[in-house]
Amino acid sequence: MKKLSNTLLALMFMFALTPLVNAQTQGYQVGDKATDFNLKSVDESWVSLAGINGAKGAIVIFSCNTCPYVVAYEDRMIDLHNKYAAKGYPVIAINSNDDKVSPGDSFEKMQERAKEKGFPFPYVYDKSQDIIKAYGGSRTPHVYLLNKEGNDFVVKYIGAIDNNYQDASAVTEKYVEDAMDALLSGNKIAQETTKAIGCTIKWTKAD
Repeated sequence: MKKLSNTLLALMFMFALTPLVNAQTQGYQVGDKATDFNLKSVDESWVSLAGINGAKGAIVIFSCNTCPYVVAYEDRMIDLHNKYAAKGYPVIAINSNDDKVSPGDSFEKMQERAKEKGFPFPYVYDKSQDIIKAYGGSRTPHVYLLNKEGNDFVVKYIGAIDNNYQDASAVTEKYVEDAMDALLSGNKIAQETTKAIGCTIKWTKAD
């Protein structure tokens, strides 16, 4: 009886983990080639990876207007763009939230937020949610650092911006900056993945 109970517990544990494992393996992994996109930006232009002049890569950040984690990171996102765009790695912020589920994340609200904060980077709308599904983003903010290799954009880092969303002055590990600096110097990125901390994606509800 005890042996049977142990077997049942083991099976329950295995099935309980299955959704977690599947969730972690969806979307891109480090080393994968990222799909390009053509998304409308708040300035009414259309933005793609291939269309960025002089790009050596990109810092793609799944973002939004309403998440307090994103709000806490917006100035740091601006700093990342200002530091690395001139080196060929601009920030591209992508909002994939359904505006029917989260009205504060509508395209018009994106335009208002971008103007209010003075975003120097493209802020684009993934209205169909196809891009976030392809990438596997699950939180806002969620970073995918891409490096251009030939005609491909290859994923080099996935995860959080740093290790303290609440207080920029208390950050002790700057994950994206460390990854970028390693990439620019030709060194191996020491920490290629971290856990993205933030708000869940507001997915389109099925009819």
